[in-house]
Amino acid sequence: MKKRSDRPDTGYGVGDLLGLGSQSVRKNYYPALQDRIDELEQERNRYKWLFENALHGIFQANMRGGFLACNPAMARICGYDSPEQLTETVIRLREQLFCKAAEFDHIRQELLDEGSLRARETTFQRADHTPVHVAVTLLRRPDLGPEVVEAFVADITERVQARQKLEQLNQDLERRVEERTEALRDANRSKDKYLAAASHDLMQPLSAARLMISSLQDSQLPERQNRVVHQVHRALEGAEELLSDLLDISKLDQQVVQPERVAIDLRALLQGLGEEFEAVAANAGLAFRLRLIPVTVRTDPRMLTRVVRNLLSNAFRYTQSGGVVLAVRRYRGSFQIQVWDTGVGIEESKLEEIFTEFHQLLPQGTGGRQGVGLGLAIVDRMVRILGCEIGVSSRPGRGSRFEITLPPESEAKLIRDPAPNPVAAAAGDFADAQVLVIDNEPAVLESMAMLLEGWGCQVLAAGSAEEALTLLADGAAPQVILADFHLDHDLTGCQAIAEIRQALGREVPAAVITADRGDETRQRMRELNLPLLNKPVKPNRLRALLTSLLQSAD
Repeated sequence: MKKRSDRPDTGYGVGDLLGLGSQSVRKNYYPALQDRIDELEQERNRYKWLFENALHGIFQANMRGGFLACNPAMARICGYDSPEQLTETVIRLREQLFCKAAEFDHIRQELLDEGSLRARETTFQRADHTPVHVAVTLLRRPDLGPEVVEAFVADITERVQARQKLEQLNQDLERRVEERTEALRDANRSKDKYLAAASHDLMQPLSAARLMISSLQDSQLPERQNRVVHQVHRALEGAEELLSDLLDISKLDQQVVQPERVAIDLRALLQGLGEEFEAVAANAGLAFRLRLIPVTVRTDPRMLTRVVRNLLSNAFRYTQSGGVVLAVRRYRGSFQIQVWDTGVGIEESKLEEIFTEFHQLLPQGTGGRQGVGLGLAIVDRMVRILGCEIGVSSRPGRGSRFEITLPPESEAKLIRDPAPNPVAAAAGDFADAQVLVIDNEPAVLESMAMLLEGWGCQVLAAGSAEEALTLLADGAAPQVILADFHLDHDLTGCQAIAEIRQALGREVPAAVITADRGDETRQRMRELNLPLLNKPVKPNRLRALLTSLLQSAD
C-alpha cells in the first residue's frame, strides 16, 4: 500500500513552476520566458548604446583608486583615444584626474557626508596635462563598494571661456569708465579754474558799474535820467545774479561743495539778512517783519544764509503789494525757518517744478523783475547738503510760504536770555566815518569811493598797501578797512590789513572784498576772522557790513 503524503496536492511541482516540468508545460511557458529575456537584452543594448554614444562623459570609479569603467565621451573629454586607454592610464583620480588635489579632497568628503553632488564645476587634467573645465554630477554607490561612485561629466570649457571673456570685457569697461571719469574730473577741474578766473575778470567791471550806478541813484537827477539809471541798475543786477547762480549751480552739480558746520546764533544771522532786505522792502513799498526767537544751531552759516537770501529775494520779486515775513518757530522737536509773502502764489500742480533749473514762477512779459530760474534750484541742492527739509504751500493770488526744517542733528536749542528782536535800521549813521578802501582796479576804487562818500563817509582810497601806509604817514586814522583780496604783485588784501594794523598799533575793524568765490578763500578768511563780501558788491550788503564794522569799532 502506498503511503499518502501529508502535504496537499497543488497539482504543480517545482519543475512545473520553472518551466522544466512536463513537455506540455515547457511548451506552454518557454515562449513567454524567451520574450522576457529578449526584452531585457534589448533594454541592455539600448542602455549600452546610450552609454557609448552619450555626448556627456559617464564613468564609474573608486575614489580611493581610479576608473572602473567609462564611456567614449569621457575619454574624449580627457584627451584619450579610447575608454580602455583612460581606465588603464588613470589609476589614481586624486593625482591623475583632478588638477587640484585639495579640491578632490573636498569633493570626496562631501560625497561621504551627503551621498551625492550635483553640477559641481571643477577642472580635470587631460592626457597632455592641460586643464579642461567640467561640470560633474556624482552619486555614491555604497552597494558596489564603500567609495564607489558613478558620475556624469559635461565639458563646459566654452562656457567658462565665454564667462571669462565677459568678465574681462567688464573689467575693460570698468577701466575705461574709470579713465573716462578721471578725464571728466580733470575737465571739471579745468572748468572750475576757468570759471573762477572768468568770474573774477567779469565781476570786477560789474562791481565798478554797480557801485557807480548806486551812487547815481542816490543823486538828484531829472526824471528821465533817473529812469535810465534805474533800468541800467536792473540790467546789471540781472547779469550779476545770472553769473553768480551759474557758478553756484556748477559747483553744486559737481559735488565739490562741502558744508562747514559751526555753532551759530540763528537769530543774529537772520537779523543780518533782515537789515540787508530792509532797503529792498522800502524801495518796493512793502512791509517787512521779522518774527525771530533766540536759537543756536550747528550748520554751515554761509550756505544757510544763501538759502534764506534766495527765498527772500523770490518773495520780494513776486510780491507787488502787502509784505514779507521772515520767521523762526518750533517744529516737532526742532525749528523751522519760514518765509511768508503776499505775492502772486503758485498753482499746486507746479509746486514740484519750481525747484528745477531755469523754471520761472511767472511767464515773461507779465510784469515785475524776472529771474533766470536758478534761485530755487540752488536752494533745493543746498538744503539737501545741509540735511534740512524744504516745504512749500501756496495759494494763487494770495501768497506763498516756504519752510526750511532744521535736522535734529543740528543741535538747535533756545538761548536762555534772549536779546531784543527789532530789525536794525538799514541806513546806519556814517557821517564823517573814515573808511580806508584798498583796490588795485582804479574803476572799482573810484566807484566805491563815490558810493561811500554819498553815504557821508570820508574815504581814503589806495591802490596798494604801500599807498595806504603813505596815507597813514600823513596822519590818516581809518575807523574801517575795506580791502580787495587780489592786489598787484601777488599780494593780498589780508596782508595789507595786517600791515596797516601793525602800523597803527591796533586791530582796526576790516573786511575783504573779492570776486573769488572759492572755498579755499572762504576758509582762509574764516581762519583770519575777516568778514568776506563778494563782488559785484551789493550796496545794501555793503551798508549792513559797514554798519557792523563801525559798531565793533566803538
